[in-house]
Amino acid sequence: MVDYHAANNQSSTGGVQTYMEQENDWDRDLLLDPAWEKQQRKTFTAWCNSHLRKAGTQIDNIEEDFRDGLKLMLLLEVISGERLPKPERGKMRVHKINNVNKALDFIASKGVKLVSIGAEEIVDGNAKMTLGMIWTIILRFAIQDISVEETSAKEGLLLWCQRKTAPYKNVNVQNFHISWKDGLAFNALIHRHRPDLIDYDSLRKDDPVTNLNNAFEVAEKHLDIPKMLDAEDIVGTLRPDEKAIMTYVSCFYHAFSGAQKAETAANRICKVLAVNQENEQMMEDYEKLASDLLEWIRRTIPWLENRTQEKTVNDMQAKQEDFRDYRCVHKPPKVQEKCQLEISFNTLQTKLRLSSRPAFMPSEGRMVSDINGAWHTLEGAEKGYEEWILSEIRRLERLEHLAEKFHQKAAIHESWTDGKEAMLTQKDYETSTLSEVKALLKKHEAFESDLAAHQDRVEQIAAIAQELNELDYYDSASVNTRCQKICDQWDVLGALTQSRKESLERTEKQLESIDELYLEYAKRAAPFNNWMEGAMEDLQDMFIVHNIEEIQGLITAHEQFKSTLPEANKEREAIQAIQAEVQKIAQSNGIKLSGANPYTTITPESIDNKWEKAMQMVPQRDSALQEELNKQNSNDTLRAKFATQANTVGAYIQAKMEEIGRISIEMNGTLEDQLTSLKDYQDTIISYQPEINTLEGDHQLIQEALIFDNQYTSYTMEHLRVGWEQLLTTIARTINEVENQILTRDAKGISQEQLFEYRASFNHFDKTLQEGGRGTRRDHSGALQAEEFKACLISLGYDVENDKQGDTEFARIMSIVDPNGSGAVTFQAFIDYMSRETTDTDTADQVIASFKILAADKNFITADELRRELPPDQAEYCIARMAPYTGPDAAPGALDYMSFSTALYGESDL
Repeated sequence: MVDYHAANNQSSTGGVQTYMEQENDWDRDLLLDPAWEKQQRKTFTAWCNSHLRKAGTQIDNIEEDFRDGLKLMLLLEVISGERLPKPERGKMRVHKINNVNKALDFIASKGVKLVSIGAEEIVDGNAKMTLGMIWTIILRFAIQDISVEETSAKEGLLLWCQRKTAPYKNVNVQNFHISWKDGLAFNALIHRHRPDLIDYDSLRKDDPVTNLNNAFEVAEKHLDIPKMLDAEDIVGTLRPDEKAIMTYVSCFYHAFSGAQKAETAANRICKVLAVNQENEQMMEDYEKLASDLLEWIRRTIPWLENRTQEKTVNDMQAKQEDFRDYRCVHKPPKVQEKCQLEISFNTLQTKLRLSSRPAFMPSEGRMVSDINGAWHTLEGAEKGYEEWILSEIRRLERLEHLAEKFHQKAAIHESWTDGKEAMLTQKDYETSTLSEVKALLKKHEAFESDLAAHQDRVEQIAAIAQELNELDYYDSASVNTRCQKICDQWDVLGALTQSRKESLERTEKQLESIDELYLEYAKRAAPFNNWMEGAMEDLQDMFIVHNIEEIQGLITAHEQFKSTLPEANKEREAIQAIQAEVQKIAQSNGIKLSGANPYTTITPESIDNKWEKAMQMVPQRDSALQEELNKQNSNDTLRAKFATQANTVGAYIQAKMEEIGRISIEMNGTLEDQLTSLKDYQDTIISYQPEINTLEGDHQLIQEALIFDNQYTSYTMEHLRVGWEQLLTTIARTINEVENQILTRDAKGISQEQLFEYRASFNHFDKTLQEGGRGTRRDHSGALQAEEFKACLISLGYDVENDKQGDTEFARIMSIVDPNGSGAVTFQAFIDYMSRETTDTDTADQVIASFKILAADKNFITADELRRELPPDQAEYCIARMAPYTGPDAAPGALDYMSFSTALYGESDL
């Protein structure tokens, strides 16, 4: 039977009293329930007899056999291992009361507070009080000292049952009454410790009587636990008596208490393995997130570097819309992922340092610096892509304008040259009279003037075609073909003009007279006609402007043109007067005119028609220019609106960045208060997001209006986006730093006062030791340089003075806090070092010692032993990673737990 002596003798009287006050929930009225009273009588009687047997006696009736106090005192001597005062052997009532009082005094001396239980009631055979007294004894000597994972007594016993029965199906221990009715929990406890005694898989949940009888019989036969209850009593009760079940289960606990040492060792291993598994999961999560982010960057950069040109402005604006969608929809989640990646990396490194694990080294190419490098490349590609889109839109606008201008001038020229070759090749002068030949010669001179006037247009057409080629116009082939045709035709016209002139001059000697009025008309009508055509071209000319100054320049030029119209009208009236004079002379002299002016094809009617058409174009041009002026005024309003908001947002971002820098250095209060303050501050910053969204909307309106410059602000949307992202990342990093400090404090047991002292020393030397051209100044860099850190250590009592021994010790400390040799010590590294100096952590030797306990002092352990002592997932984790044991005492399936333990702490390869 279980021996309680050792456990009971180690208990402190104060702890027992406290416990008994907590457990003083004995509901005596419930004993009036016959079913519960029956279960308690049977259980308590069996429990008492299990101890009285050691003294060679037993009881049959619990309230009768304890009335004289003799067996009660004997029971207390057996379970406590102590001698009670000598009992009185008399048969009188006073003798019995004295014996019972001796027993009750002994119970009270053990810190048990007896409420409403007197010796007279026990002597009188009061069943209610007798059962209450026995339950108090059971609580003190059988249950009170049970302790599992910092819980004790009832909670400890319940936790022990839950831990032991966790792997078994259909078992869910939540209490000490209905959780035990089907009998599976009793069988699971036995099978967990003695699987050779129970065939658990053969048990059925729907046969509770068989299950209970099986467990009770096996316990009585093999575990020396007497049968304290009948299966029918438990099954036949809606809610079995909790105290009876607790008493029975406590016997199982003490029967298997020998396995407690192994369980403690297993708990230590589980704790270490849980930390390692969590760290490995964080490493896997980091690797996956880093891989996914790098893959997204790898796929995105080629898209941003694609410079495939489009043919039209609309096609390029579609690309611009795709880029805007990328900026506003696809990129922001990736910014958050990048921030989360850095936070996860820092948290993981902190946890590894706190658990004395080696620092985490991501796979090649997946370091935080690699992510930042790839991100920097991505942002460079973004900037280049946006600049390229804007330049391409400008180029295509210019191309469309030039192409329209080219085709307009080409159409006018082709209309003018139509029929000119036929005119220059005719032989009409061979059969003409002298006057007709003279007329033909004069007409030819007028044509030459017209031809010379058109020379500028041909040169303009060629220049426009050349510019279209230089700007890589997509339809350059058709432009070149048309331009070449015009140039070739122009050369032919020049040659034909020269040939006809020479032919006319050969016959000029035979010509005597010519009508000077016709000649004067032709000479003045041709330039005027050409002027009108040029004016009409200008009035129809398309224009593209980007600001108010440009459109005002066009309006000024147009006003200057309108100011010349009265003088031009006088010229038109003068030309028409010449034709009127011809008609007057012909009528007055009876001359019969042949009809058309022999020197020109320009008729007065065509001049009037063109003049009327030009006059109609003037107000149309006025309207178009005014509309463009209104558009530019609207664009200027958009610029001013964006500039006002951008200047406000830019100043806000800059101010908040400076505030964060001050907050990270000057924070006061507990770390939790600092964390709450920082999170509130973060919420304040995030609440500013609608202002950013409003600015994005204004920026979109500016881009849609094709506005490319803004003289009202030096901020661009790109600068503000980068600043906003940096602001969000900085506050998140600051919060993560405080969280890591909390994690360090809780894991290392550093007090709040120590943290304040460390922070004060760190901030003091961070403020004062930087010197420049104007003397000592405060740098607030957030890190201590070597000399600053040395001064800080000296202030904390470390012997690192400027001598050989001090320099050696300082070099050792620097190798710990600055393993990369950067020359600077962060506050987190400073805290890690100070906590390492003042606290202790699990070591590889401790884990090896725990495994040695589970292995029964062997140098190896088997898979069966791991599965028996550890939870299933952690047992399989160890089996999968432990190397086979190859020592001279190796057995089949032996596993090397020593190399596995050292690998957990980076002292060997896992």
